[in-house]
Amino acid sequence: MKRIILCLFIAYCFNGKSQETDSLKLVHQRLDSLYILEIESKNGRAKVLHAEPLYIDLIRDLGARKGEQEWNIGLGIKDNITFNTYEALIEYEFAPVDRLGLEVELPFSIVAAQNGYETDTLPASRLESLKVAAQWSFLVSDKYNLSMALGYIHEFEFSSFKDFGNPLFKGNIYNPFFIAAKRFGNNYHTLVYTGPKFEQDLLTKTWHRHFEVNSNFHYMITGTRNFIGVELNKQFYKNDVDMVLRPQIRVGIADNFLIGIVTGIPVNRENQRISSFMRVIWEPGHRNPKH
Repeated sequence: MKRIILCLFIAYCFNGKSQETDSLKLVHQRLDSLYILEIESKNGRAKVLHAEPLYIDLIRDLGARKGEQEWNIGLGIKDNITFNTYEALIEYEFAPVDRLGLEVELPFSIVAAQNGYETDTLPASRLESLKVAAQWSFLVSDKYNLSMALGYIHEFEFSSFKDFGNPLFKGNIYNPFFIAAKRFGNNYHTLVYTGPKFEQDLLTKTWHRHFEVNSNFHYMITGTRNFIGVELNKQFYKNDVDMVLRPQIRVGIADNFLIGIVTGIPVNRENQRISSFMRVIWEPGHRNPKH
């Protein structure tokens, strides 16, 4: 009789625990659904909430609404085997009309030789370029949690600091691109960002080209914009392929202030080793929904 009572008690405990777990899952699903609903149902045209990659970021959100804006400051360091590159950028992006994002960016790079290596053969430190970009979301499907966009980035490349102004611009980079993003359920996000890059050297009158495919996978934490995920940045040259894995995390510090941290792990270490990058994001006027 005691054994029967003990078995019944254990079965009751497991059943209660199972019901509690199911209840928690249901609460989380409702929180996510309410949060996503409030983000997507604000005044304006339809918009789907997607996780935006941190290293190769987008030109404003997919399905951007008129008046949205964002400031970014980025800081990073890259180990290029014989030298270190210290990176910095300042970026402003905004949406003048629904579904159109515009961006202006100034990226910098400071090069420092590692011990035992000559500095004469290293790349020069410089203000990399004046970067201007546009992105148009031509498909936003809230039914399928799917968004697609076309865009174009143009970079006016500056001369190095030691030759600055002689000439002022040394080249151009032409970069059309395509983006497709899909959210599965409330938490799982995927995105592909791809396109060719054409580099024109005004001094040598030469051209270089390669093709980029950047794929992203993220898990967004319940009821927030915080996420963990990974970027896979791939560059295809004539006879070569380079890929860097970039695990990353984004955390909201305030309603309109986020910080993203990225680690770069090259698959093929011909030209670089581990790198790191941090992005500080400020969205004037943005407020998270109450939940």
